[in-house]
Amino acid sequence: MPSFPPSDEQLALIRKGAVEIIREGELRERLEKSCASGKPLRVKAGFDPTAPDLHLGHTVLIHKLRHFQLLGHTVIFLIGDFTGMIGDPSGRMVTRPPLSREQITENAKTYLDQVYKILDREKTEVRYNREWFGKFTADDFIRLAAKFTVSQMLEREDFHKRFQEEKPIALHELLYPLAQGYDSVALEADVELGGTDQKFNLLVGREIQRAYGQLSQIVLTTPILEGLDGVQKMSKSLNNAIGLTEPPLQMYGKVMSISDQMMWRYYELLTDVTMVEIGKMTEQAAAGKVNPMQYKKELARRIVADAHGEAAANQAAEDWAKQFQKREAPEEVEMVSVAEQTVAPQGADVKIRQVLVSGAQDAVGRLYYPYPDLSTILQPPPAGKRHAIVRLDKVLLEAALADSATDAARKIRQNAVKIDGKPVSQMQVLLFVPAELLVRVGRTLKKITIADHD
Repeated sequence: MPSFPPSDEQLALIRKGAVEIIREGELRERLEKSCASGKPLRVKAGFDPTAPDLHLGHTVLIHKLRHFQLLGHTVIFLIGDFTGMIGDPSGRMVTRPPLSREQITENAKTYLDQVYKILDREKTEVRYNREWFGKFTADDFIRLAAKFTVSQMLEREDFHKRFQEEKPIALHELLYPLAQGYDSVALEADVELGGTDQKFNLLVGREIQRAYGQLSQIVLTTPILEGLDGVQKMSKSLNNAIGLTEPPLQMYGKVMSISDQMMWRYYELLTDVTMVEIGKMTEQAAAGKVNPMQYKKELARRIVADAHGEAAANQAAEDWAKQFQKREAPEEVEMVSVAEQTVAPQGADVKIRQVLVSGAQDAVGRLYYPYPDLSTILQPPPAGKRHAIVRLDKVLLEAALADSATDAARKIRQNAVKIDGKPVSQMQVLLFVPAELLVRVGRTLKKITIADHD
């Protein structure tokens, strides 16, 4: 008979990074029964394969699944190959475009390779909800729909808002929460995990289980992870995401670019480090006993190790230190001097001066990556430096790294441009000037100095 840690010890890890547990008292009771009987809890999280690649924001739930796995419980990674064709309406003000069965199947194949970077392959139960919905008859769907009312469905905030604003709500969208709830019936889930935007769907699962004569599942919600800008949720469309399939050095560098404050949130949501340990690290950093940079390096190493293994993480740390801390540039770097240009701010209440792209200088500026909302970084710049917005497409053209302005813009959009080893896909970058940058386009690498110019 398997043994489990005491319920208090389990709850300490389960609470880490959780926004809400409904209801924690019920969870404690089930944990205690599990300890007494040796029967693990069945813990479910569902993922609709609507896109082929995952980023760290998606892994917040996967890390929480791993916590349950480490405690000895049965983790069910549910792939919504049926519900993905409906499209989750959570947080949406318009109906999602439907995906074909072929698109869903192709995307699902890539999910498992990525999630096994975090979950134990041998201890993970993988299920597909077409397994039961593929057998559903019209009678079954009518019986399922009878378990919930239209008025209950319109209590959902996004549905209610769309109804009030007379925006269309497709009938199939109303089926999504019911289908997700029935997943819990089919899997006999004890616990279901989801982001805060999933709360309504998760609570519907409790109701549907009760209607089918099962004990209602415990609901655990996790927060939405902010991206590299520290403000908006992590999203590839916002250029602030760290993808699970990105190269190790690129991942490492992106983690190192987050703020010290955001670092603790990443520790909480993306690692197995306990809250007690995180608290000690925070205190030591605040007291000046340990440089926060050391903790950030360890965070980056852990995240890269999850995705690519320990060896790749250690190599990425070494390469990053060589490239960014020692500022070692390859021998083939060409020193360039290009013409003066005027840079105008867009929607920013800050005076932007002209900048000159000139010959090399000793000063090294800080590149803000990705381009942030100016309101979040209007702090005094370091002594002798000022804020400046630089049009990257114009820099590429003047430095002979592009044939035309159109060619420069195309290369930026295609993620073919790297500054200090980091892909940059925005047309403007914010710098402290003067600044020295290593700009790579394809195989061509040039050192460019942005000089302050009145």
